Amino acid sequence: MSRSIPSAKAEGWSEFGQGLVWMTLSMASFIGMSIGSRELAATLSIRQVLFFRALIGLLVILALGRSLWPEVRQMKRLRLHVLRNVVHFTGQYFWTIGVVMLPLASVFALEFTMPIWVAFFALLFLNERLTKPRILATIGGFLGVLVIVRPGVGMVDPAAGLVLVAAAAYGLSLIFVKQLTGYCSPGAIVAWMIVIQLPLGLVAALTDWREVHVTDIPWMLLAGVGALSAHFCQAQALKRLDASVVMPIDFLRVPLAAIVGYLAYKEGIDLWVILGGAVILFSNYRAVMAERRQVC
Repeated sequence: MSRSIPSAKAEGWSEFGQGLVWMTLSMASFIGMSIGSRELAATLSIRQVLFFRALIGLLVILALGRSLWPEVRQMKRLRLHVLRNVVHFTGQYFWTIGVVMLPLASVFALEFTMPIWVAFFALLFLNERLTKPRILATIGGFLGVLVIVRPGVGMVDPAAGLVLVAAAAYGLSLIFVKQLTGYCSPGAIVAWMIVIQLPLGLVAALTDWREVHVTDIPWMLLAGVGALSAHFCQAQALKRLDASVVMPIDFLRVPLAAIVGYLAYKEGIDLWVILGGAVILFSNYRAVMAERRQVC
């Protein structure tokens, strides 16, 4: 019996550590997807970008994920898959309207209210404990984002409400993914995402179709593979970590994206980005250490 307790603790920390690795890969994939999408948006409509991301994802699934189709054909939790993807796609649509109508700083500040929604929905649907470290990590991460983007006070705009709805939709979608990981593999969850969102994206793209060029193909691949990898890695992380642990870590995407923007597009990194990144890193470090002590 004396050796079983350390063994259980080691196994628990192993799961926790694996979850952090998957979340790191997810953040890197999201940044890759963002670069590909940004380059595509220079010549194509945003609706086309969403469609081609899903199309590339389908091609990858068909080429590499044939072992997933027996599980997909079982149609486990089909209603939940449909609900999750309708909610997620709706969030993408509202967020796009916000990007068009609002300053980007305001959009990012509003979008990163999502962890607050995740914590709320996790408490409501998953009965996850809202521990003090998780609350502090969420608050600290949100404050760090505000330091980086420094949104103005003039956000009284109907589009701001739509971005808040998008943030809530993303948060609810994440909770549905967490529920699905109890019945489906991460690969099957991603496959269903592609199967459901591809026709939704096609219908939307046909309303604003622009000419596609050969030079768009590399960016389609980066955006599509990045999106597929991002959601797969995120599902893997959610399989090992509570949703309210995953989301504060996701705040790190902001300073990481700032670094990539500097290297790829020569976008300036000022003192506010450094300070905000430090707040995010410190908040997540404290939360991770607190969770590690609970596991060990």
